[in-house]
Amino acid sequence: MEIDYRLERPLNLHARLRVEGLTALLGESGSGKTSLLRALAGLIRARGEPFGGLRPEQRRVGYLPQGYALVPHMTALENVALPLRGPEAERVARRWLERVELAHLAGRRPHELSGGERQRVALARALALEPRLLLLDEPTSALDAATRETTIDLIDRIVAEVGLPTLLVTHDRYVAGRSRSLAVLEHGAVRQQGPPDEVFARPATLGIARLVGFANVFAGKVAGREGDGVWIETRGLRIFAPTEAPPPVGRQVHWGIRPEEVMIVRPDRPLSSPLARNRLEVVVRRLVKKGLAYAVRVEGALALEVLLPRHVQDRLRLSEGDRIEVALKPTYVHLFSSEGFSS
Repeated sequence: MEIDYRLERPLNLHARLRVEGLTALLGESGSGKTSLLRALAGLIRARGEPFGGLRPEQRRVGYLPQGYALVPHMTALENVALPLRGPEAERVARRWLERVELAHLAGRRPHELSGGERQRVALARALALEPRLLLLDEPTSALDAATRETTIDLIDRIVAEVGLPTLLVTHDRYVAGRSRSLAVLEHGAVRQQGPPDEVFARPATLGIARLVGFANVFAGKVAGREGDGVWIETRGLRIFAPTEAPPPVGRQVHWGIRPEEVMIVRPDRPLSSPLARNRLEVVVRRLVKKGLAYAVRVEGALALEVLLPRHVQDRLRLSEGDRIEVALKPTYVHLFSSEGFSS
C-alpha cells in the first residue's frame, strides 16, 4: 500500500512510504510518528492517499494506540467484540483471541491481565474488523525484553498469515530491525526506506546514522580515487571507502563504520590485502560488558566505538590500557556526501 500524507497540524509533515507486510517507521520522539498514524486513522485532519476525505468509520483501518484503550469493566472477549456487529460478533471475537493465543483468558478483565496480554487483546480487537491497514503505535514500549520479543514474533506471524499491510511506529531500533521494511522519519519527511539491514548499514543521512546506532562518523576530504572507491584523509590517516559514485578529489565528506564492524587485528594472524588498507594503532580506553558482548572504546588517531562479541573477548583478553591494532574493512566503510546524504 502506497501512503502519501501531508499534515500541517500539530506539525508540518510529508510522509511518502510503501507499507508491505510489517513495516516500521523509525523516528525520534516528537518527529510526528503518532500524528501520522492518527491522520491515517482519520482522527486528525490531513491531506493524502489512501483514505483522503473518508470518515474514520469508512476507512477500515485497525488502530492500536499506546495505551491500548481497553474498556476496564469488560472482559477480554467483550473488548474484542466491541466494534463488531451482528450475530457472529462473539464467534469472530473468540477466533481472534485464539489467533493471539489468549482464548483461555477470554473471561478476564484488563486489570487481571499482564501488559503483554492486554496488548494482545487490543491487537485482536484491531484485527477483528478485518482492516485494509493495521496501525501500531509503539506496541512494545511498555513491555519487558522477553515479552517484547514474543510480541513482535506474534505480530510478524499474524501479519504474514493474513497478508495485512501493517505500519508500526517506534523509536526502538531493535523493534525497527525486526520489520520487513524500515522507513525513517527525519525533519518532517521520510528520508529513507528499505530492508532494515540496508538502512542500518548504509544510512542516507547523518541524522539517520545517529538514529540507527552508527556511532563512528568522521569528517574528511577526498584525497584520491582508486578502482571502485576513494581515499579519504582524516586526521592524518588515509581511509579507503568503496563507492559507486565517487565524489571529486578535494570534496569534504563524512564517512563512518558501525561498532559491530570494527575488527581487532590479531598479531598471530596476518590480514588479507583489502584489510591491510585501513589499519590503525589504538589504545583500549574503556571496556564494559554489555549482555553477551563488550562495548569497547579505543583511541588513537581516531576514537572508535567497538562492539566485541564475547567469544572474541574470551580469546583476546583485552584490558584497559592495552595497545592494539584495529582494521576497518573497506566493505563496511560507509561514505556520506558533505550534505549528509549517501554518495
